[in-house]
Amino acid sequence: MLSQKSRYALRALLVLAARGETGPMQISDIADTASVPRKFLEQILLELKKPGIVQSHRGRLGGYSLGRAAKDISFADVLRVTDGPLALSPCVSVMAYRKCDDCFDEAVCGIRKALLAARDATAEVLESRTLAAAATQMRRAGAL
Repeated sequence: MLSQKSRYALRALLVLAARGETGPMQISDIADTASVPRKFLEQILLELKKPGIVQSHRGRLGGYSLGRAAKDISFADVLRVTDGPLALSPCVSVMAYRKCDDCFDEAVCGIRKALLAARDATAEVLESRTLAAAATQMRRAGAL
């Protein structure tokens, strides 16, 4: 299940994506526009800054902006930072693989095969959805 933290992160990033390249946006404005608690948003943006999804700008006109083009940031990128691996089990994770402690044989494990298919399908969908496409869709609908 998607965490509230991830929902807030995606909402804030969609606000920044919809804004385009018009310069940084102050955190209070992002929080108000995205309907995200400011204190929680500060923590989330700091976390998203480490892998370069957002960047911060100092000064009177400072704030936050996307760290790279919105078309180059997928939902999967964001969720991996905020919620961790997309896989339901460590034995099928690309980013954090670990053999299950109680696994008798990964090669024939029916559970692993099902979870691998779920991971692949989830990754395919989330990696193909970008902030740019979602922001465009929301703007057309009048939601941003």
